[in-house]
Amino acid sequence: MTFPAPLRGVVPPVLTPLTPTGEVDTASLRRLTEHLVGAGVHGLFLLGSSGEAAYLTDAQRRTALKTAVAGAAGRVPVLAGVIETTTARVLDRAADAVRAGADALVATAPFYTRTHPVEIADHFRRVRAGAGVPLLAYDIPAAVHTKLPRDVVLGLAADGTLAGLKDSSGDEGSLRRLLVDPRRRAPGFSVLTGSELTVDGALLAGADGVVPGLGNVDAHGYVRLYEAAAAGDWAGARAEQDRLAALFSLTEAGDPARMGASSSALGAFKAAARLLGLIDCAATAAPQVPLDDTAVAHVRARLVTAGLL
Repeated sequence: MTFPAPLRGVVPPVLTPLTPTGEVDTASLRRLTEHLVGAGVHGLFLLGSSGEAAYLTDAQRRTALKTAVAGAAGRVPVLAGVIETTTARVLDRAADAVRAGADALVATAPFYTRTHPVEIADHFRRVRAGAGVPLLAYDIPAAVHTKLPRDVVLGLAADGTLAGLKDSSGDEGSLRRLLVDPRRRAPGFSVLTGSELTVDGALLAGADGVVPGLGNVDAHGYVRLYEAAAAGDWAGARAEQDRLAALFSLTEAGDPARMGASSSALGAFKAAARLLGLIDCAATAAPQVPLDDTAVAHVRARLVTAGLL
């Protein structure tokens, strides 16, 4: 489909369901994709953090993306994460994504290697020129160890390099400053928050939408939140956000003595999706630690409290 400019609404970072042996479960991914589109989301983001892109082989990434593009069937745009260490490697993944039918790409700054803001800007320009489809920047310093400078992002928006920004920085003050900067109004440029917990505030401040990992579990809730905000019903948006914030506690299911926060959160999202019948298996990619029965029971309880089970 034609990529909307600017992109607005709810764009879940889609989980990558796996089989017990670690292969991409295409049947479950088709089912999850259909559920999300049916819930009224405005786009799908494949191969991000929630999609475990860093753990997947290139072949698995291609399989997941082709499956989602076929499932979306042009009803919503499909954004493909092309997350790699350096420009040349990103361009390889971008070529795969374009061949698979992605409508837009999402890339981080280069990582592992140390880069200067001038080099980061050049990186995005080369990716955009080489790929030939809209490109969004992904600001996730917890993983990349570089916070995208506001001047770089807005300069790239102004010259048409970037079609948007996915802000997963966790820096709400920085996001607010970007949203109120006059340069943020570059034609066709979207700002999407990656925070599940502060969507109402981000939308009130002028964000265009949200990319919520929890949207795999409760897409309808995030669509209701967005629609309430779009209608100016801020009390309704706040009430929905409060309910979703309570549901987000399912990400704390894992025992911190035996696993990290990422294993706990991704494991919880997948356990919830399995309990809801959206995927067949809650396996996460190695070496992430799987949730035990006690943790899964915690997830189930949160779903019950939220009215989803």
